[in-house]
Amino acid sequence: MTLAEMKTYLRVEHDDEDELIGRLIAAARQACESATRRAFLTQSWRLTRARWPHSGQIDVPLAPLAAVTAARIRNADGAETEVDPARFKVVAGAAPGLILARRPLPAPAGGTVELDLVAGYGDSAASVPADLVEAVRRLAARLYDSRGLDAAAMPADVAALLQPHRVVAL
Repeated sequence: MTLAEMKTYLRVEHDDEDELIGRLIAAARQACESATRRAFLTQSWRLTRARWPHSGQIDVPLAPLAAVTAARIRNADGAETEVDPARFKVVAGAAPGLILARRPLPAPAGGTVELDLVAGYGDSAASVPADLVEAVRRLAARLYDSRGLDAAAMPADVAALLQPHRVVAL
């Protein structure tokens, strides 16, 4: 959501609080992403594990996943070995995220395995489901209206909009 759209929603006609409103939009989006365990806008993430799973199925506590852009093993001494990202397939629509690895994969010598991921619905709010955008808008408005007050709990109307999109790991 743009600053102009949020200002219209708030009925703010001056530019004095543009920086504040921009920060509130970002804070509201991050809070909503955290509550749902989803990336709304396109983001880069790094997943680090102690080893590759034996099953070849890599569970990712984030959705929606778009791509694996890089993979590597890092040995205990810090040496890196690149792994072809084409060996990994993102399962579209899986929530939580799921990646299938073509095995066998090289094992780290006492180190870690890393995947660089792209997650999110797209580059703009237009690609994000409308109810998630509305949740961000309402939470940003609530934060704007309650500056200085303790607003620790997620408002019920915002939580209701987020609920169908929550990623729950079993």
